[in-house]
Amino acid sequence: MKKRKTLGVALLSAAMGLSLFTTGAFGQQKSMNSKETYRVHIQGPSEEKVKVKDHYGARWDFGTEGFTTTVNENQYHALLKNKNLKIELVSELQLETRPETNAKPGGTTAQALPSDQTPWGIEAIYNDSTIKATSGGKGIKVAVLDTGVYTNHIDLAGSAEQCKDFTQFKSPLVNGSCTDKNGHGTHVAGSVLAHGGNDGLGIYGVAPEATLWAYKVLNDRGSGYSDDIAGAIRHAADEAVRTGSKVILSMSLGSSAKDSMIASAVDYAYSKGVLVIAAAGNSGSADNTIGYPGALVNAVAVAALENVQQNGTYRVADFSSRGIPTTAGDYVIQEKDVEVSAPGRAIESTWYNGSYNTISGTSMATPHVSGLAAKIWAANPSLTHVALRAELQNRAKLYDIKGGIGAKTGDDHASGFGFPRVK
Repeated sequence: MKKRKTLGVALLSAAMGLSLFTTGAFGQQKSMNSKETYRVHIQGPSEEKVKVKDHYGARWDFGTEGFTTTVNENQYHALLKNKNLKIELVSELQLETRPETNAKPGGTTAQALPSDQTPWGIEAIYNDSTIKATSGGKGIKVAVLDTGVYTNHIDLAGSAEQCKDFTQFKSPLVNGSCTDKNGHGTHVAGSVLAHGGNDGLGIYGVAPEATLWAYKVLNDRGSGYSDDIAGAIRHAADEAVRTGSKVILSMSLGSSAKDSMIASAVDYAYSKGVLVIAAAGNSGSADNTIGYPGALVNAVAVAALENVQQNGTYRVADFSSRGIPTTAGDYVIQEKDVEVSAPGRAIESTWYNGSYNTISGTSMATPHVSGLAAKIWAANPSLTHVALRAELQNRAKLYDIKGGIGAKTGDDHASGFGFPRVK
């Protein structure tokens, strides 16, 4: 019998599952060092912006949409007095955590080997309860914007083509670094493209032959600035053009408020042929709770399903955010609409220390759809990103979700068009 070398096993008091982020200037004044500092977004006439940029420098320059920089308290108040400029604090996004609903007493235990090499979400999206391994995705790049990825995990080894850090204070972009000490990003990456390991004992994602671009946009505590996220989105789009690649951008993150920099970056990426897939959020089951960027028209918002049958279909998890009932039912995506659904409750995947963990959230549903998109695109390389999105929608219609609060026949505000699958 094959055996692996013993892996470090971490005991966690809470699983990082329901992964909606919240906005606000969380600790702006003390988040980067002991001195009071402020990350600010500066907009205004070109001449005024140039003067300020020359004086303070720019972390991210978004052209006509302004730039961001970091200033101390005195500088911040001085900028506010300049009536020719619009000064806004950059939102800091914070990862929510809560105990996993099916955790053992004391929290979830990360496992040295997976309890199931093809977890229920993989069986569901492949529509095959006997599946032993997955395939597909060759030639497609999936940019995972998250807490980083442990790219040396045995089930991810060899998959990463890019590894970049957008969270460092001294530099907005560090190549060759994407260390994940949180676990969330590694878990997401595994659901997209884990390949089972070179020993055949590991776990499988939806599209194991896809290529990973691991972009760390959140720090090890699970928080990050919206300008860094926007910068990473634009960078992924530019890299898609530079390398001539078909790129899927997967974001298991979000905010209750719309951020102009991130919204503009998503539009930019979409204009460059990148398919953007994002979590719907974990603020359900109330109506009108879809988070951004998933709520944007140019992003595919993914709701979470659980491994429970109701009305003959899988059930939408109660925690999964819902859209607006009045804009559902027409199979047309508007802002704050759920587009599709995928497995998101109790999902087992790769973990940051080389082990495996089971967590929940629309964060976990999103990579299932990202992996499916990679698999479809690899098999149909002539598709545009718009046609690929339409294919996801068409496949979702084939498996309508009728279980869960707000779910009903057709396009609804809980499950969207339905659950897209491999077959």
